[in-house]
Amino acid sequence: MNRLTIIGNLTHDPELRTTPSGDSVCSFSVAVNRRGRRDAQGGQPEADFFRVSAWRQLGENCQKYLSKGRKVAVVGSVSVRTYQASDGTTRASLEVNATDVEFLSSRNDDAAGGYTAPAAAPAPAAEPQSAGFTAVETDELPF
Repeated sequence: MNRLTIIGNLTHDPELRTTPSGDSVCSFSVAVNRRGRRDAQGGQPEADFFRVSAWRQLGENCQKYLSKGRKVAVVGSVSVRTYQASDGTTRASLEVNATDVEFLSSRNDDAAGGYTAPAAAPAPAAEPQSAGFTAVETDELPF
């Protein structure tokens, strides 16, 4: 079974292309932070980078709703592709053929895809007992 699940942030805006046969394919990269590991210079978390391809309607939705910095969960099969870099070294790339992409940050979040807690809402005013509710002591609750 070849199935990978990753959660991370997009490193650039998705790119949508159409194959000669008319199928849509969306490509983007996801950075996945390693837990508890920091690099030596700036204390930034170490990350692994995955190239993701999403096909047809899934790819069109990714292009429409995702952008750089957004947090996503991707499920799909993984493969390794080797290539020659411009400096002559052989490098490897982890590529995911997505079968499912879950958008974890909304379009209204900031560009970094981070979560900002909403401002504290004022406490609701106590409603009179005539609203159909009966006051219960918390000691009486079974949980």
